[in-house]
Amino acid sequence: MALSLPGVAQRGNAFEVEVKGKRKGLCWVWLERIEPKKARVPNPRYWAIVTSSHSVREAWEQTEPELFIHDPHYNGYPAVIVTLDRVPMDTLRDLLVEAWKSRVPKALLRAHPEF
Repeated sequence: MALSLPGVAQRGNAFEVEVKGKRKGLCWVWLERIEPKKARVPNPRYWAIVTSSHSVREAWEQTEPELFIHDPHYNGYPAVIVTLDRVPMDTLRDLLVEAWKSRVPKALLRAHPEF
């Protein structure tokens, strides 16, 4: 679904766009801390998806709390952590399009008014 958005590329367990020569993440597999002071490990059941702002993140989490989990590591960062097996496909698409719109260069956004 993420790859259907213009300019999106996959790198490992993440999807990103290039902005002024730098890669900007849209979404990625959530890294879970299983043991304190040990490295986080990928948990593909959950994905972090960028939101356009903290207020948008809070709105998503308050509107449909059963779809998301909380990780203190993401406090202060505009991204939600979605439970893939619970999220409806249309909601997932809305989240990905919002992430894409918040990251891509304005010229790419103007070139694709369908989003």
